[in-house]
Amino acid sequence: MKTYRLTVAQALVKFLEQQYIEFDGVQNRFVESIFTIFGHGIAVGLGEALDSSENTLNVMQGRNEQGMCHVAIGFAKQSNRRRIIPCASSIGPGAANMVTAAATATVNNIPLLLFPADTYASRQPDPVLQQLEQSHDLTITTNDAFKPVCKYWDRIIRPEQLMTAMLNAMRVLTDPEDTGAVCIALPQDCEGEAYDYPDYFFKKRVHRITRPVAVPEELEDVCNVIKQAKYPLVIVGGGARYSEAGEAIEQFCEQFHIPFAETQAGKSACKSSHAYCVGGIGTTGTLAANKLAKKADCIIAIGSRLSDFTTSSKWQYQNPDVKLVTINISRYHAAKMDAVQAVGDARVTLTAVKDMLEKANYCSSYKDEVKEVKEEWAKELHRLANYSYGPDFQPIIQQRDSRTIDEFVELTGGLLTQTQAILTVRECIDDNAILVTAGGSLPSCLQRIWTTDKRGGYHAEYGYSCMGYECEAVLGVKLAEPDCEAYTLVGDGSFQMMHSEMATAMQEKKKVNILVFDNCGFGCINNLEMTHGIGSMATEFRYRDDKNTLLGDLIPVDYAKIGEGYGFTTYTVRTNEELKKALEDAKQQDNCVLIDVKVIPKTMTDGYESWWNVGLAEVSEKASVQECWESDVLAGRQNARKY
Repeated sequence: MKTYRLTVAQALVKFLEQQYIEFDGVQNRFVESIFTIFGHGIAVGLGEALDSSENTLNVMQGRNEQGMCHVAIGFAKQSNRRRIIPCASSIGPGAANMVTAAATATVNNIPLLLFPADTYASRQPDPVLQQLEQSHDLTITTNDAFKPVCKYWDRIIRPEQLMTAMLNAMRVLTDPEDTGAVCIALPQDCEGEAYDYPDYFFKKRVHRITRPVAVPEELEDVCNVIKQAKYPLVIVGGGARYSEAGEAIEQFCEQFHIPFAETQAGKSACKSSHAYCVGGIGTTGTLAANKLAKKADCIIAIGSRLSDFTTSSKWQYQNPDVKLVTINISRYHAAKMDAVQAVGDARVTLTAVKDMLEKANYCSSYKDEVKEVKEEWAKELHRLANYSYGPDFQPIIQQRDSRTIDEFVELTGGLLTQTQAILTVRECIDDNAILVTAGGSLPSCLQRIWTTDKRGGYHAEYGYSCMGYECEAVLGVKLAEPDCEAYTLVGDGSFQMMHSEMATAMQEKKKVNILVFDNCGFGCINNLEMTHGIGSMATEFRYRDDKNTLLGDLIPVDYAKIGEGYGFTTYTVRTNEELKKALEDAKQQDNCVLIDVKVIPKTMTDGYESWWNVGLAEVSEKASVQECWESDVLAGRQNARKY
């Protein structure tokens, strides 16, 4: 048997170079690059292996460990989970920084491979620099924090363990049913320890992502439910996107006259312009989708986790006779809400269902209902596009502090509403551009009012709602699709949390477009407080006043100067015309772009016939809270499905 005398780190790199994905007969390398921030515990072990002249992996330099992982998540998601960028860090704080990103990947079922350095397996030099010591258990390190947020976790304390660990890592990373974050902890001494690895460990491995179809019995069960439905509604989830089932869904809905709505993850799997597309569903859904959802007697969820936002906390589907049908590669997700389930790949399973319904001559009972709700929603979109500041201006969402809007306008000169700005961006950018969004009020607005016919043109992280994802993930998107313009709309609150990889975008010479929507606060959570009877508690960006409260004057921030400091081409816009000019000029730039957009607070979209179950106080000294508890929270819980 031929062997290679290699360190653990050298063997790891050699193994990664030989991993391939095959999907629908097309083969590509699974790993082409690796992201790292060299620090204690990783620089001279894995660093030496990556410095080898034989290594073909492209090494990328991160600035923050969570940030570089968000780039990797964005890349994997935009690649439909068929390419990854592993991320390696030092021990201790470097590793801990990656935990949030690991959770983000796992919640969204996105493959993310992590190599945090670890303390010495031998324990001889303990406690080493950055070692977390637990006197009751010396085996615990910072890296144990990855266990609850990863789909697979392992620690290499002997060189030969690398082989089984990496084979299991690839199993999880390439499994569409159960993928997510994978953590392989690398003790510093083991990284450099040599072993005679067999040559077959380094053979080319092709991991096939297949299309299993649901078993005939499940197909029949699903079809029997749909055949009885007069007013079915399809929900397009993220699984439909990764299966590339968009066209199949469109054909299915056309043939049987069934409208379809979209989750955050599923949006852009299908074309927004399709006659049966009614937009986002649930808590952040459109008026059109939510009206149809209330009437529907059958919900057909394709590739959806059926989160609380998709179901409006199990309140949205109010027809007393409604039945739920799920098509999902994951049996766990397929079983949600006691649904009649068909477990299999979204595209081939839906096609099988279509063939069976066709033989039964099925057709829904919709007449003009879909057209009518879409026309009603179109009128609302027109209103939102023309919602502008002027005399007798009224915010869409109530404000606690009567100073807020006038003060903001005077301080910043900003005259743009958030809805107008979003729709102007959509009007001005290219049809094949890709939009990235994450936590805050922007994804709520975007799920409702953003449209695109580019499959994969809408990229949202809303499973974990991780603020700070946007400025990093947009680089990952650009790396995945370099021929398309990549934009992110990010709130000022989320921007302040993280924008470290702007420097990496400049380093890699990858043009990204960052639009910072500055409304001087955490607008989404401020709205949550306002609508539930609570005061504006630490959600606006205000100075501390002489009464020791955070209710002083608004704090101005020049985000264009921050972008300028990184070397970005920057613009500050305060009106709709200025925004249009900036967007047009930005398209002519080869350099990275940041546009500081001053948007008036409280001008985002509000809910449309939806509900969200929040943990409001059942008793309170504030009458406004008590009223909201009784009229909204309690009433909603009583009308929501119990499981």
